[in-house]
Amino acid sequence: MEFNAVEETKTKLVFELKGETHTFCNLLKKSLQEVNGVETVSYKIDHPLIGIPTFLIETKGIDPRKAIKEALKSMKSQAQDFAKEVKSL
Repeated sequence: MEFNAVEETKTKLVFELKGETHTFCNLLKKSLQEVNGVETVSYKIDHPLIGIPTFLIETKGIDPRKAIKEALKSMKSQAQDFAKEVKSL
């Protein structure tokens, strides 16, 4: 995965995630929606085979990069919980 910031202000971040698909992007979008202070989050992939996911995050009261870090921490915690459940089967 390659992170590339395209546009950045104190309340807005547009970035690309080269090497990712809808699978990861949907999870990241959902996690970002749950972070307090995130007003808008969306992404698009222009071409299904060769497109690069482009995200838009707009926030209020939180730095967009901090919001991403919080979302990723939540995703990591969920993955660890899932792994524990699978091991218990």
